[in-house]
Amino acid sequence: MIKHNQIQDSDLRSKIKNEEICFGGNRKLKIYGTLKCKSGKRMKRENRVFFSTEDEAKENNFRPCGHCMKTEYQNWKNGLI
Repeated sequence: MIKHNQIQDSDLRSKIKNEEICFGGNRKLKIYGTLKCKSGKRMKRENRVFFSTEDEAKENNFRPCGHCMKTEYQNWKNGLI
């Protein structure tokens, strides 16, 4: 997990371009989603974290976003995850 306020913007763009970072999350709400999610783009920088995989997000007790990851969210909500 990488906190947004602990990484330079140029390093962040490089990691996204190289697909080292594939998901973003809100550390206070414990929600993760895709990098293109409208909800994720609105969050404050100090609350934003990044993950390389879904498993990494789940290991840190984050749940899927209900907007950009509807299927995964429904599985989580129904206790299948």
